[in-house]
Amino acid sequence: VQLQASGGGLVQAGGSLRLSCAASRRTFSNYVMGWFRQAPGKEREFVCSIDWSGGMTAYRDSVKGRFTISRDSAKNMVNLQMNSLKPEDTAVYYCAAGSPTYYNGYYYPHEYDYWGQGTLVTVSS
Repeated sequence: VQLQASGGGLVQAGGSLRLSCAASRRTFSNYVMGWFRQAPGKEREFVCSIDWSGGMTAYRDSVKGRFTISRDSAKNMVNLQMNSLKPEDTAVYYCAAGSPTYYNGYYYPHEYDYWGQGTLVTVSS
């Protein structure tokens, strides 16, 4: 599975961005999809995930109520709508795909098998 993330950019605090991740395989619908982010000098951290059916999601506490993950299996895409952005959301955002086992949030990088190249989100104050 090849993943291509897009949609990053520069936005003012309080603004919105929509990230997209396109997957190369039809079996995309079988995978758990997640978004991680990595700020300069910091470790990669979990942002959110969505299970293979789109029926279950998980979010880190700091983005709950502001970010929404969704998937469009017909288009082999997963989207991340980010609203009310804050300067601390500034990071490179990565999408990832994980083989389905038991969905319990998929909070950790080792649970994912494939990674996209990342897209930079910069939120100015």
